[in-house]
Amino acid sequence: MGSSPQRRTRPTRRARRALCAAAALALMMTGTLAACSSATTDAASSGLVLDSTSSSLFDGIQLGKPYTKPDLTLTDSDGATFNLLKGTTGKLTLVYFGYTHCPDVCPTTMATLASAVRALPAAQAARVQVVFVSTDPTRDTPAVLKAWLGQYNPSFIGLTGSFATIQKAATSLGIDIEAPVKQADGGYTVTHGAEVIAFDAKDRGYIVYTAGTTVDQFTHDIPLILAGRDA
Repeated sequence: MGSSPQRRTRPTRRARRALCAAAALALMMTGTLAACSSATTDAASSGLVLDSTSSSLFDGIQLGKPYTKPDLTLTDSDGATFNLLKGTTGKLTLVYFGYTHCPDVCPTTMATLASAVRALPAAQAARVQVVFVSTDPTRDTPAVLKAWLGQYNPSFIGLTGSFATIQKAATSLGIDIEAPVKQADGGYTVTHGAEVIAFDAKDRGYIVYTAGTTVDQFTHDIPLILAGRDA
């Protein structure tokens, strides 16, 4: 599930495996009642550029052209105004766009990130911030986000607010999301990408993780990013 990052030059072997896995997962997770609807792209249509080197230090997909962390202001899970840039200054920030009613990839991703953070040494974990941006902001109120994220890690920040603002930020990161659609039977279809983007302390987002990334892969990469490694 999710918008599979592609590149304009030949991807690495690791990247190709990750992209194929993400595409396969996408085909199995077409939105139904209260479910995620995947948004996939192909190499010709995607704007992402992956690292053209034959190898990488990272288990995630390394981008040749890093993203800049969005200057995004929304309402956090405590009901306060939160600016993504100012609120995560100096931290390794893992950003994910999803929704709390998601029955599959969203809870799995949050559980994986929570396990990865717990597995880190305390000094490293203190330098990591997970931010969950709702793609279903009407239902995902601050209270709902706080309760849902609290199941995984109370330090995780949930953000909600204007869908247009959220969509603009997602688009700037190559992530496709669409406004939730209420079905005749009362269910919802929510379309969103499934990528986690890692931003380093300098606000550069140069590693992307697709659905299915494991705890070991996150715990392998996080110390490298914290150490300032980018190649």
